[in-house]
Amino acid sequence: MKKDIFSEFKLNGFTLKNRLGVAPMTRMSSVADSIPRQDVLDLLVRRAERGAALVFSEALVTDYESAQGYPGQARLLTQRQIDAWKKVTDAIRAQGSLSIMQMFHCGRVAWPEVNPAGRIIAPSPVTPRQKNPLTGNSYPVPDTISRFDIQHVIQGFVETAKGAVAAGFDGIEVHGAHGYLISQFLSRYSNHRSDDYGGSLENRYRFANEVVAAVRAVVPADRLLTFRISNWGVVDPDVSLFETREEWQTLIERLSAEPIDAISLSTYDFQAKGFGTDKTICQLTREVTDLPLMICGKIHDLSTAEAALQDADVVLSGKSFLLNPDFVEDVRAGKTLPLHRSEEANIAYTEALLL
Repeated sequence: MKKDIFSEFKLNGFTLKNRLGVAPMTRMSSVADSIPRQDVLDLLVRRAERGAALVFSEALVTDYESAQGYPGQARLLTQRQIDAWKKVTDAIRAQGSLSIMQMFHCGRVAWPEVNPAGRIIAPSPVTPRQKNPLTGNSYPVPDTISRFDIQHVIQGFVETAKGAVAAGFDGIEVHGAHGYLISQFLSRYSNHRSDDYGGSLENRYRFANEVVAAVRAVVPADRLLTFRISNWGVVDPDVSLFETREEWQTLIERLSAEPIDAISLSTYDFQAKGFGTDKTICQLTREVTDLPLMICGKIHDLSTAEAALQDADVVLSGKSFLLNPDFVEDVRAGKTLPLHRSEEANIAYTEALLL
């Protein structure tokens, strides 16, 4: 049955007023105190005012040591940061919309000059093939994350989740996609370990499981907990992070057994076929889980949103929401809307974003 993009959707104890959400986007707008500029925070509120049912924060790094991968990233670990975000979540809630904080650790996708610890950690001492697009240099060889480091990193996720709860977010998302630290553990491409965090998928999944368990313990039952996953990374994007349909579906089955409320799928193109099959990543995911699914990837107008909803429950858009404050109403009206290029989204990194 065809789903209406403007129908309500129940997500745990919440009701989304429609099926359109602002995707999380990595930003570099913090000029002090690891708090985004006011115009960046205001943009999130305006998207709720203009009809978005769900608004994700930008990805927040999870500690003051090894998590940071880009300059100017935000955190949610101090009272000043909590106070800044509380104004945002209150304003989004006043519009009848939900807010979710996404958090991540960049792992090997970093360089010492922007990392407070001055070092990079990853599951294995394996560098990306491509050069860092922001520096033009090769990424440094990361230190192999130790068991001590692992526990310390998990605590960073826990403390950031506590900050999100205090700041009034309706939900927290663990970012396990895009080749960042959790994804680096999950993928055999970046995880060459021989201990109980490497080798089999069961072992490679262990770190994700420990993060989710620790975070869920500090997230109240009346808040959402979601997990983002992808088969591609921001570095070496041509690499399939998982090798087969079976490996992907086993991963989804493991995620589905976690105490999470939804899985968020990040794709380049929601219509692309996965793992040499005639099915999309979302269809392959839906085959093995009953959890609510969120999907993003070239969803830019009414027709693509409706098509994406055939296998998912909520559709997310990044560039379209970033560049068009009237995106929700334009979709409702069935307007012809552009599929924006990545280069157009560079406005996100300018000194002022007034849309």
